[in-house]
Formats: sequence, C-alpha cells, structure tokens
Amino acid sequence: MPRPFRFGVNMLTIDSGQSWRRKCRQAEELGYDVLLVPDHLGMPAPFPALIAAAEATERPRVGTFVLNTGFYTPALLAREVATTDALTGGRLELGLGTGYVRDEFEAAGLPWETPGRRVDHLERTVEELDRLVGDPEYAPRPTQLPRPPLLIGGNGPRMLRLAARHAEIAAFTGGRQAPGKPEGTLNLLPADELAASVARYQEYAADRAEPAELNILVQQVRVTDDRGAVAREIAELGIGLDEEQVLDAPTLLIGTPAQMAEQLRERRERFGFSYITVLDPFLEAFAPVIEELAGS
Repeated sequence: MPRPFRFGVNMLTIDSGQSWRRKCRQAEELGYDVLLVPDHLGMPAPFPALIAAAEATERPRVGTFVLNTGFYTPALLAREVATTDALTGGRLELGLGTGYVRDEFEAAGLPWETPGRRVDHLERTVEELDRLVGDPEYAPRPTQLPRPPLLIGGNGPRMLRLAARHAEIAAFTGGRQAPGKPEGTLNLLPADELAASVARYQEYAADRAEPAELNILVQQVRVTDDRGAVAREIAELGIGLDEEQVLDAPTLLIGTPAQMAEQLRERRERFGFSYITVLDPFLEAFAPVIEELAGS
C-alpha cells in the first residue's frame, strides 16, 4: 500500500506576530499537515517562529526545512531542539542540511567550507544530537523520545547515505548548483536524474527496519488550463530544463487541481514521494489539490 500523502508549507516571511499567527491558522484550515520554516538570513528565526506557529494552531506539526547546521554547534542545537519540542507539545520535526549559500556564511562571520567539510559537520551534528538528546539524563527533556523525527535533505551520495542511516524522512531538493552562476543559484533536476538519486538512496536504505518517508519540495504551483504555455514560460527562465522536462519535473506542478493531484499520485508511484512541501506564495493555490487528495 502506498504511504498516505502529507502536505507541508514552507513559510518564508514574517510581518508581525499577528499576521504570522493568522497565516498559520489559515494553513491549518486549508488542510496542511506541517508548518515549516527555512533557515536563511533575512528570513524568520526558525525556532521562535515554530513555537508561535504551534501556539496558534492545534493539529499541524511544525518543522525546520531545513536548518543550516553550519550555523550551530551540536550542543547548542540540542538545547534548541529539546526546548522547542517541549514547548510545542511534541510536534517538532527536525530538518537538517549543510547550508549552501556562501554569502550567508560570510555575513554570519563563519568560514565557508568545502562541501565535504560541511557534510562532515552535519554528520557530527546528527551523531551528537542522538547522543545528547537520547540520553535519559539530558535536560531539557524533549516530549518525543528519544528525539524528534529527523529529516535530512540533499541529493549527493554522502547526504543520501546519511539520510538512509539516520533520518525518518528523506528530503530530495531536486536542484543543483547552476554552472557559471553565484554560489547558491540552483537549476532544477530533470525527472530522470532525480529518479537516479531516489534509486541510489533506496540502495543505501535497503537494510532499514522501517522505510523512511520521502519528501519533495515543489518550487512552483501554476494553476492553468494550458500546461504547455506555462511549461514554455518556465523553460525560458533558464532553470536547466526544456519544455518537456518542465512538464515531467517533480519539483513543479502545472495544470488544474485535478491534473496536479494526478501528477502527485503518479509521482508517488514512480518516485515514492508522499510528503509534499510547497512554498508559502502558493499556500492558497495548492489548497484545492489537498482537497482532491484527501484521504489518499
């Protein structure tokens, strides 16, 4: 049986406490299962934003999508995680990544390391979180024991191995560094390359006792009766995909709500993606798709 769908929204902006709580309640009413916050300078600080989101709502879980572990030492992150899980009543899902925007490291006064060193730090962080938060004597105690569910996002072989070993949720970004463009500028992967990443992950995860949930971040939700016209428009943006690849990309949803729902069913069958995350500019546009897929 396929894993049931879950839907998350990655919330990028905050104007005031009142508007933040209102947006969180709106997402809950529209049927979203997880309220998420990224970790970029210039955007909301993740942990206080998630605590406010949980206080404003009753049903959705809350999560980081994803933390830049280069901003944290493991011991300080463990304290944040345990405190946030306790204050949200055990609704936290912890998403971790390496960080990929050089300018943000420099603005934070942190060294910009090689990709390998950033993965090393992420791996140490995961191991230390398990050791610290999983210790029965650790304080503060999280509500979820031995720790909140872990999401690891990435596509490289080491990241996929790390997710296969440690994560309850494996997230696929569907992007890669755009050649010749500033660090952090991404092109989207075509479906066949993303399928290869999923296959590699499944190979690494073959010995897991319980299969992980697979997540995909959808970059655009475009409601239209003319899929071809929108695909041409997106292809002309120079994101590394031609028109046919745009229509097939798991990171894009184009069509009527019924067509988008069918695309997600097909992608769940083909790739295993059952946890779908959209960006908050598409909060309302995606809601009819959630309705189409209710209970499936």
